[in-house]
Amino acid sequence: MAGPLPALRNQSPLPRSGFPRPRDAWPGGKLTAGIDSPGSPRKPYLRGFFPAACFMPDLHGITVRPDCRHFRGDLPCRPNKEHGYQCGSCPVYAPVQQRILIIKLGAIGDVIRTTPLLRRLRQEHPQAYITWLTHTPAILPAHDGPDEVLKFELSSLVQLQGREFDIVYNLDKDKEAGALLNGIKAGRKFGYALRPYDGVVWPVSELAEHKYLTGVFDELSLRNQKPYVQEIFELCGFEFRGEEYVFDTHADKGYQWPMLPAAGRRVGLNTGCGDRWTTRLWSDEKWISLIGQLQQQGYQPVLLGGEAEDARNQRLHAATGAVYPGTFPLPQFINLLDQMDLIVTQVTMAMHISIALRKPTVLMNNIFNPYEFDLYGRGQIVQPDRACVCFYRGSCRLGTSCMEELPAEKVFAAVQQSLPA
Repeated sequence: MAGPLPALRNQSPLPRSGFPRPRDAWPGGKLTAGIDSPGSPRKPYLRGFFPAACFMPDLHGITVRPDCRHFRGDLPCRPNKEHGYQCGSCPVYAPVQQRILIIKLGAIGDVIRTTPLLRRLRQEHPQAYITWLTHTPAILPAHDGPDEVLKFELSSLVQLQGREFDIVYNLDKDKEAGALLNGIKAGRKFGYALRPYDGVVWPVSELAEHKYLTGVFDELSLRNQKPYVQEIFELCGFEFRGEEYVFDTHADKGYQWPMLPAAGRRVGLNTGCGDRWTTRLWSDEKWISLIGQLQQQGYQPVLLGGEAEDARNQRLHAATGAVYPGTFPLPQFINLLDQMDLIVTQVTMAMHISIALRKPTVLMNNIFNPYEFDLYGRGQIVQPDRACVCFYRGSCRLGTSCMEELPAEKVFAAVQQSLPA
């Protein structure tokens, strides 16, 4: 089968191999040897066999643009579905210049605080198609977020093994993430791979060494003065310039909050911290004291939390009369936090959401390096009067958590400084 591509119109569309037979040259580039190349060994098709902007531009006389960011391949694209556009004369044809994959599986909070990277990638590669692989796709925004979000599951892993990317960023030190980076075809790779022999995650390049070392040696982590977001940017080869999070407030969902105070400055109090590091918990007595001080100065405290905090918040509501709206699915909870003027929280998912929503944040911290957290100049970090000796520990080495040494008056003062009544 020699000759120009349109000759395929009068031929059987696919040979036995399942792909059109190769020819000396395709529009846009020289062909790399493929399975059915005469006289060549049988081997997988390589990158050169599928030039991004020119492979099969014509199918039975119909122009097709698989390089367009709107094109699906398995279903009609949105421009076709909504406006009847076809590739040959489509006014919104948008050719993709780079394919970028971000592997950030992690906890919800870690995924949220990695989203500033999207802003830099859009700036550096405005015509890129960005794919993000994660355990929690729902937390990534539908608008201004990645072009494609994949859940970490078998179907996603299978298709990624068959794709090629210009750049892959693996930001997780999980072994499965490192192994995935090993197997994905890409022009450039950043972050962490998996050493095949011993199964140890390892930096791909010098750029990832700082973040790697602070994660494996507590002494280095304690001395570190770089915020997490800065470390992630540097790992990817960028200088951090204060890029904000990319996040969805879910304001378009029509959520209503008639139970919230209509007047006064609303101070959200996120009373829990998850069950991994319970040394971060503050006692009911401390919360009751803080609520009383807020109420006396005209603030409107609002109790926040999930199912794990429900019993505690019910007790605090009964003891103080502070508003407690209840528990909600994640999108609605995010929108609830967006109704606050300031949020008091420990290091937990609500902290990441608060920063993403650009709320003044009073962060109660004890077991983590405070330099890790960038509040973007909005709010303050408050810590116990007694130095914490339980760095990243779930139980206190001294028997009583140092959070008991964080006075409610200190937290209240931080609220006043960050959000004057």
